[in-house]
Amino acid sequence: MSRPTLEVADIVRASGNRFWEHYGSHLAWQHRKVLDAIVRCRTAALGAHRDQCTRCGHQAISYNSCRNRHCPRCQGNARSHWLAKRRAELLPVSYFHIVFTLPHELSALALQNKRLLYDLLFRASAATLLELAGDPKHLGADIGFLGVLHTWGQNLHHHPHIHYVVPAGGLALDGSGWILSSRRFFLPVAALSRVFRGKFVARLKQLFLQHKLQFHGSLQSLVDPRCFRQFLRQLFQQDWVVYAKPPFGGPEHVLNYLARYTHRVAISNHRLVAFQNDRVSFRWKDYAHGGKQKIMTVSADEFLRRFLIHVLPKGLVRIRHFGLFANRRRGNMLARCRALLGVEGCTTHPDITTQLRCPVCTGPMLVIERMTSSQLLFRSGLILPDPQRCSLDSS
Repeated sequence: MSRPTLEVADIVRASGNRFWEHYGSHLAWQHRKVLDAIVRCRTAALGAHRDQCTRCGHQAISYNSCRNRHCPRCQGNARSHWLAKRRAELLPVSYFHIVFTLPHELSALALQNKRLLYDLLFRASAATLLELAGDPKHLGADIGFLGVLHTWGQNLHHHPHIHYVVPAGGLALDGSGWILSSRRFFLPVAALSRVFRGKFVARLKQLFLQHKLQFHGSLQSLVDPRCFRQFLRQLFQQDWVVYAKPPFGGPEHVLNYLARYTHRVAISNHRLVAFQNDRVSFRWKDYAHGGKQKIMTVSADEFLRRFLIHVLPKGLVRIRHFGLFANRRRGNMLARCRALLGVEGCTTHPDITTQLRCPVCTGPMLVIERMTSSQLLFRSGLILPDPQRCSLDSS
């Protein structure tokens, strides 16, 4: 894919200081850290490295990445490394894609309590899958799955939901065999929705009684227990959205499928269309009208506001494993499942390489020298760093 002509960094560089002057008092230090990282990413400010092809000797010098998980530039390498590690964990079965979404009425509360409610979203939805899958009326099996938290919709508004990738089956509760699910159906969506709603609301009530929730601005009235109980009743009166997509192929397709979800940020640079007269235009899919692709134009301040509401609290894990694939049991359980499925070792699927390739002969490139930002200043014959690209404060 060709390099985009417009990047989020360009918008931050042009409008970030003004945005921070206007709204910085309402934002956290993590937001400033993300903006600074995006502006400095792959500039002289972070230093550089010289690579050399082991086949033809071609050399190239590249600026270092910021490696911030919210940076649109840095997710490709992180995704490749992560997927390479997942290769050995796939089973030779079909997989289902199930999505759990929080109701819009919980959006404001989730924004004010990100760490608590995003964690609760994971726990309630995962417990729902495990409970219903273990019920003999449904699958009657112990299952394993992976979940990825997304907090945005295509228009960058707040839309917290979790994508789960689940093998089509599970280990018999007594460990005696592998139970295959239907090829077209995993668990009833209506039951998933009801159980998910019940678990989430029950735990939300506990958090309130433990005085762990914060209420600011328009939510201050919920401090009153009577108002909060009414709020919970309203949540219980509506159907919660759980969406199960049709199953996709076995392990040969899973890695490419996961790559679409695991290391996304709120918006990629390739979706940006224009930045003119302090207004940003970007592509988005209107799923309410059949997924039709449209162009949305907003002010630079509004674009940055929407982008920053998706910054996650420090340390919050957004990719998690559950059940058979939980970190403490994964190795033993995968070996057991493979034995029951009649396969030995890793299954075969497309190779994913994380090594940089030579643009001349496609040979492997190895780092032969690392340079700090200070060293780059003395190597103007090799690199001409642009000081205006190295700091959000440069203006």
